[in-house]
Parts: sequence; C-alpha cells; structure tokens
Amino acid sequence: FHLLRMQALAPHPRPLVIMTPKSLLRSPVAASPIEALGEGRFQPLLDDPSVDPARRGAITTLLLTTGKMYHDLTSNPLREQARTTAVGRVEMLDPLPLKEIVELVRSYPNLEQLFWVQEEPKNMGAWTHVNRPIGRMRPYHIRWEYIGRPRRASPSEGFHGAHSAEQERIIRQALTIEQTPSEEAASAARSGSTL
Repeated sequence: FHLLRMQALAPHPRPLVIMTPKSLLRSPVAASPIEALGEGRFQPLLDDPSVDPARRGAITTLLLTTGKMYHDLTSNPLREQARTTAVGRVEMLDPLPLKEIVELVRSYPNLEQLFWVQEEPKNMGAWTHVNRPIGRMRPYHIRWEYIGRPRRASPSEGFHGAHSAEQERIIRQALTIEQTPSEEAASAARSGSTL
C-alpha cells in the first residue's frame, strides 16, 4: 500500500516492479493491521522484530534476505534455537537502501557475520546486485557471504520434492550457521597472509 502510494505521489516516477509469490498474497504473515495503512510508511529495510533491544549485544549473526525467504526463515522451527541470529528484511532492491543497511549492521555491536540468504541460484536473484555494495560498506572484520543454491543454468531443480529438500537445506544452513571464519580467511591464516 505504502509503496503504491509513494509511486503515485512521486513527481517523476520510475517504472515500479513488484515481485511476490502467489503464496504470500493472502497469507496472514504478510498482512498488516489497518492502523499501519493510515499511520505507517514504506520502509525499504525492516529489522528483526523478535530481537529484544536488551539482547542486541548477544546477536553475532545477521541474515539479510527479501520476500518469501524471510517468511520461510522466521516460520521455521529452528528459528527459536538461533538465539544469536537476527533476520533483516530488505524490501527494496533498487535503489538498494545502503544507508539503512549500514545503520542496521551498526545497531548490533557484537556482529561477527553477515549473510545474504536467497532461494534463487547464486547467479540469479538479488545476490549479484547486493554483493558488491554491501560487501564494500560493511566493516571488514564482519564476515560477508552467501547462503543459497549454487550457480545453475536453470532456476529450478525440476521436481517439487528436490526443490523442497534444497529449500530446507538453505534454511537449515542459515539458522544453524557456525561461528567459523570463512574459507578464504582460514586459507589466508594458514598461509600467513591477511585479507
């Protein structure tokens, strides 16, 4: 609603493209209360509402994602056990809300790792669009990597069962990610070089 209103009121509107799966069109988790329509505004980035402000120092992992993947991550039973993980939702990909992302990263004082989580293969979806801008703006001591399907020529596995199994693997990896250095950092440490 707010996005459409913002588009209608823009003095020089750009083409607006909204991508959403049909499963979210009538889903209660994707609905807003009526008060939000009158008093709210479009937010290009949403923080994790389940993180208590008193617990922000305990968060060491931030997952950034968009669309349906956010709902898949937050509704999974493993989410309750991921006590040191927050899930941020990027609602607008172009222009990418870098200022808001920087503020979100800084709001977690003990953050060690930042991941982009997506359903699409690595060479599709938003990863190629967000990788460099977010990678450059983040503090370099924070690990920045991708969680999702590997590069593929086709966007789908071709079988619903295989797709569901791969989706579950992505969610499990994101919500149970270990606090270990990236492969590049580990290799650099073994060779004595720095990143």
